Amino acid sequence: MKTDIEIAQEARMLHIKEVAAKLDIKEDELELYGKYKAKLSDELMERIQNQENGKLVLVTAINPTPAGEGKTTTSVGLGQAFGKLNVKAVLALREPSLGPCFGIKGGAAGGGYAQVVPMEDLNLHFTGDFHAITSANNLLAAMLDNHIQQGNPLGIDPRQVIWKRCLDMNDRVLRNVVVGLGNKMDGMVREDHFVITVASEIMAVLCLADDMADLKKRLGRIIVAYSFDGKPVTADDLQATGAMAALLKDALKPNLIQTLEHTPAIVHGGPFANIAHGCNSVRATKTALKLADIVVTEAGFGADLGAEKFLDIKCRMAGLKPDCAVLVATVRALKYNGGVSKDGLSSPNLEAVKKGIVNLEKHIENLQKYDVPVVVTLNSFVTDTKEEVAYIEQFCKEKNCEFALSKVWEKGGEGGIALAKKVLETLETKESRYHALYEDSLSLKEKIETIAREIYGADGVTYTAAANKELKKIEELGMGDFPVCMAKTQYSLSDDAKKLGRPTDFKIQVREVYACAGSGFVVVITGAIMTMPGLPKVPAANNINVNDKGAITGLF
Repeated sequence: MKTDIEIAQEARMLHIKEVAAKLDIKEDELELYGKYKAKLSDELMERIQNQENGKLVLVTAINPTPAGEGKTTTSVGLGQAFGKLNVKAVLALREPSLGPCFGIKGGAAGGGYAQVVPMEDLNLHFTGDFHAITSANNLLAAMLDNHIQQGNPLGIDPRQVIWKRCLDMNDRVLRNVVVGLGNKMDGMVREDHFVITVASEIMAVLCLADDMADLKKRLGRIIVAYSFDGKPVTADDLQATGAMAALLKDALKPNLIQTLEHTPAIVHGGPFANIAHGCNSVRATKTALKLADIVVTEAGFGADLGAEKFLDIKCRMAGLKPDCAVLVATVRALKYNGGVSKDGLSSPNLEAVKKGIVNLEKHIENLQKYDVPVVVTLNSFVTDTKEEVAYIEQFCKEKNCEFALSKVWEKGGEGGIALAKKVLETLETKESRYHALYEDSLSLKEKIETIAREIYGADGVTYTAAANKELKKIEELGMGDFPVCMAKTQYSLSDDAKKLGRPTDFKIQVREVYACAGSGFVVVITGAIMTMPGLPKVPAANNINVNDKGAITGLF
């Protein structure tokens, strides 16, 4: 089989104007970025705002192996399958980060014959959204340090600066740095930190904003530091809001591209799900719902992270209601959760599948807590055996959820028809009674403990002294009604990546807490999770190159 990039580079793409026409988008409602990419104009969103919404299908997954389980591939293949069935569908996906692209996981454009294209553009610079977010973030950091240098009229305590610089790259040496070294004119010497761009609050703000007015309100509320007398200092206080909004003006507009089979795909925003809220932008999702009968969207990593945040943060804030959830599983991930090493995942092992299926069981139970109909799909690999697949299908039926085999990596939309039909049947026969897991009125600790017990299966939660202090301060500042955004490993239901399957007898350790006043949630960092990842011993970047004709190779 050809590599993903070889398949993508051989694809015959339609001009983006032809793809837009499938959604009844006029040519002058596009802002073109070459032949195959475009941003959707504000005029389009104004024109369609009173149109009826389509159905919203969320694609999520069980806890993955380090290589991922094909959630985006399944999303893309499902969208293509709807096209084969003459259903007017659109994808609403996240933009990939350069970090995992050059790290261990590779790109995030799908795979095989279920990809969004142009694949290289999407995985690299795309339309510049992430660069704009990085620039806005670091402009705020520069204005903050300049304010301190130029007399500090706001009385900012340099020991209580909480705003971090960012970079869209896995660069562990930037986690903890010292800035201002040199002479007096080089600024005040202080400890500083970097996060990866997809974990920046600017990313979350952009993805949750309804429009420019809402974006500016959210940017202005961002807390960057505390003064010597303990008062929060915001971006508005630094008079940075307008300049940041100017940098983000075009980034706020959703991007339109296509799949290998020319299904329209709105790809916009990309917060990580293990350290941020893991969903594409509200603007993209709401626009998609006005343009198609079915919108296929996804939430990052396992359902304990991405789906929980989609359902408890994004849907709560944006007034969205998912009509169906598709839960992606793989035989190899079940073996992995059953204790098989990465090297042995391709070998038949029904006993390991039976042992690891408790992970799938927990994710089914979790999604059912939100009263959203669930369809389990098994992303097919050539190493799967009939016995393993039959066992999983029977297990799903016993858990009162639908099941469909997906072969979209190998066959594109054709390989997703069984799944698409099962989703259509579910949409027609089962009603979503979606509700959030917890009420706004609960205390922050009650919210954290509800997620830990109900979603992770923990016995309880422990807090560091610093976390306890910060929770108290956040509630005193009037942000106790915010939802919580849990930063946790994606490999386990617990906060320990080594505890696979369905762990029991464990507690979640909350190490750090901070308020994102602009995005409107409280980030809760658990276990050993890092907001700036590092590269592996052999990064994917080692194998990426450009040949003499300018074609990129090694990107997957």
